[in-house]
Amino acid sequence: MNNPTAPAEHLLLLASDFTRHNDALTRLRLTGSNPATALTHQTALTQHLANSALHIVDTLNAQRMYHSPAIRTVYARVRQLAHLATDAADHLLDAVDILDDTRAGIPVQGEGPLLTYQQALGEAGSRLTLVQDLTALGAQDALTTAELFVTERRRRGVHPLHQPPALSPAQDTALRAVAQGEVTIADDKPYVRSNDIRVSISTIRSLESRRLVAREPCPLWLHDERVHLTTDGYRGLAATFGRPRPTVPTAARPAATAARTATR
Repeated sequence: MNNPTAPAEHLLLLASDFTRHNDALTRLRLTGSNPATALTHQTALTQHLANSALHIVDTLNAQRMYHSPAIRTVYARVRQLAHLATDAADHLLDAVDILDDTRAGIPVQGEGPLLTYQQALGEAGSRLTLVQDLTALGAQDALTTAELFVTERRRRGVHPLHQPPALSPAQDTALRAVAQGEVTIADDKPYVRSNDIRVSISTIRSLESRRLVAREPCPLWLHDERVHLTTDGYRGLAATFGRPRPTVPTAARPAATAARTATR
């Protein structure tokens, strides 16, 4: 029996890979001894994103389902992620060619004046900026697409094989923030990129104790660790999609206050 949430779980893994990819991009420097080698290594990571997205299309094709407008949107978004990653990889390869050609004394694209090496670094840097722009929202888009897929499948009467984990509102918020590549740790304190989300270290530890998230070394400056979903985290979060999200209970008013209000 096919796993109804498999495409969503793969999308959440892709979101994590986009986050790892973008973290690596921030530490890529063209001022080192061999920037072309660093760019080539980064290209392999970027091409992996494209291949993973195309694999998700295959996973979608393996699902027996009605291709409703929502499902067609899921296909379009996954293919868009593949195209963005492919374009980003092409820009990185272009940057490598510029640096290699300049070192070899070949004009860029076989025409025009020969660039100085500093000019070539500038051209390569502009390609790197394009890559950062193309992949910046990959994790967020993958999460959104995963939720759309599971929600639509639930609407059609197809439910996940696994029971969703019981989550408090704080845990639910933290799990989604982690999936979106928002949460890092510095000096054992969580840092969330989005200003309107708060995540405590106790919440992270509670999710770690349930094996829903794990920490990895983070290459960002001034950040020690990045929090990622685990395999159980991908499965558990996917199983929560399409269900009412946990909410903070509203405190009941004291009886005396309620009575006074009723008599006014």
